[in-house]
Amino acid sequence: MPTVQDFLDILQQTTPEQLAEDWDNIGLLVGDPNQNIDRVLLALDPCHSLLDRARAGRYDLILTHHPPIFRALKAVRTDTPVGGFIAGAIRQGLSVIACHTNLDAMEEGVSTVLATALGLTQSSPLVATRTGCGNNSGLGRIGAYPTPLSAQDFLNRVRRACAPPWILEAGPRPSQVTTVAVCGGSCSDFSEIALHRKADVFVTAEVKHSVARWAEDAGLWILDAGHFATEQPVLAFFRDLLQQQCLQRGWKIAIDTADQQSPLRLV
Repeated sequence: MPTVQDFLDILQQTTPEQLAEDWDNIGLLVGDPNQNIDRVLLALDPCHSLLDRARAGRYDLILTHHPPIFRALKAVRTDTPVGGFIAGAIRQGLSVIACHTNLDAMEEGVSTVLATALGLTQSSPLVATRTGCGNNSGLGRIGAYPTPLSAQDFLNRVRRACAPPWILEAGPRPSQVTTVAVCGGSCSDFSEIALHRKADVFVTAEVKHSVARWAEDAGLWILDAGHFATEQPVLAFFRDLLQQQCLQRGWKIAIDTADQQSPLRLV
């Protein structure tokens, strides 16, 4: 039976740690690398309901996109959400791994999956990686349609691609959409790069007020489709990729994705 460390070795091949941003916190954050694993649960967010799902499904390992430990902890208080999650995972004998910006930056990562879902068959990194992990890795993606779309047709594609609970827009709508920049999650800081790369639209999430105002004057159409919605599509792809890697090694490990919903709701 493979161990947590064996699974970490697969992740190092598929989502190398050197792809992660310097400020990030990834890898094994809770648990024992020598623990045997039989069932793995993938999710975007480490939260208490995920522990309940792991307990009910008898999982050994949780793999999340967002790290449960992000900023340095001076104490693990079980009466706080973070401390309670860590303590709960330990009580259940769960190991917890985070693949955050390394999953964002891998060649077939968060933004590539989103770009593909939008019908962009060829795309390149919006912001190239600084490491030696290949020329096609980096944050965000940019690509073009062979035939321009109307703005409304493109909005329909966004709705089909990630089923966002809302779409907020800033900046002027173009008469047609040919070049598209995307960056799943909170990436509005890349808006000027998208404009410089001559994107007609930039799809991301958590667009800052100042960026929205800037878009009005800069003439860039920005769509905020929500953090959760723009990242969620990667999980199915990542699950299948990891399952394939395990099968190649002769490991019969169950790898499932948790049924999570966005923590934000329209009222």
